[in-house]
Amino acid sequence: MATTNIYLNFNGDCEDAFNFYKSVFCNEFGYLSRFGEIPESEGYTVSEAFKNKIMHVSLQIGQSILMGSDCGEEHASNFLQGNNFSVSVSTDTKAEAEELFNSLAHGGQIIMPLNSTFWGDYFGMLTDKFGINWMVSFNELQQQ
Repeated sequence: MATTNIYLNFNGDCEDAFNFYKSVFCNEFGYLSRFGEIPESEGYTVSEAFKNKIMHVSLQIGQSILMGSDCGEEHASNFLQGNNFSVSVSTDTKAEAEELFNSLAHGGQIIMPLNSTFWGDYFGMLTDKFGINWMVSFNELQQQ
């Protein structure tokens, strides 16, 4: 069964915000990666100024996970307070990820098609026909 979590986007201050949340909720980050860690083979070029920004961070809060990142350089012009979140859906199977992704994408716009990623998830992003941002993922490492 799928679960949902909130994914927050920041305009360069994700690390400060999540350090604050970490102190409030008295927990450690489950995961933290920076844009500079993206392999060159992914075809994404990161400027020196952006390499230390947060690509993904997660913080367990009870049964849910608060996640976030800094807006990528090419997406920064679209950043507005109020559209800086996504609903993140984690699925139990790859087939479930595909079914949910395709259903949510109907009438909307695919931002990043579902694909295997270097961090081990089968992952995609979209904006549905109502303007809500979604991230759908299945951890392919679970399959092994």
